[in-house]
Amino acid sequence: MIENTRHKKIVKTMMSNTEITKRQEQLLEELDRCDDELSGQELHRQLINKGKSMGLTTVYRNLQILIKHGLIRSRHLPTGEVLYTPVDRDIHHLTCVQCGETSKMEGCPVKDIQTPKKNPEKFQLLFHTLEYFGLCQNCYQAQN
Repeated sequence: MIENTRHKKIVKTMMSNTEITKRQEQLLEELDRCDDELSGQELHRQLINKGKSMGLTTVYRNLQILIKHGLIRSRHLPTGEVLYTPVDRDIHHLTCVQCGETSKMEGCPVKDIQTPKKNPEKFQLLFHTLEYFGLCQNCYQAQN
């Protein structure tokens, strides 16, 4: 996995090579301030509370652009909700498919896996995702 400082340099380079609008910058700032993932609706609400008006559709459209630029990543919950976070956060989750409860995993089980060495100049790894889906303790006990 890419070292955190190297990763930050890559993201900074991507941002300098990518034209970021004021609205996209506002979304990035809100995501950076938060310690957790945020939904588009939560981002929208936070912007309104801070006096920065942006329509909900505009929030989602700009989030998609930021994903395409490789600056944020998204995680889809079984409920259909999508959560967003900066790519430099190495967070993984356990998600219950029955009730939707999500908990963070301690550490990263894939952090030490080496990326393929073949053609590394043609691909720059920015981040990875890993999620486990199953039954939480409560749902498992209710079934048995």
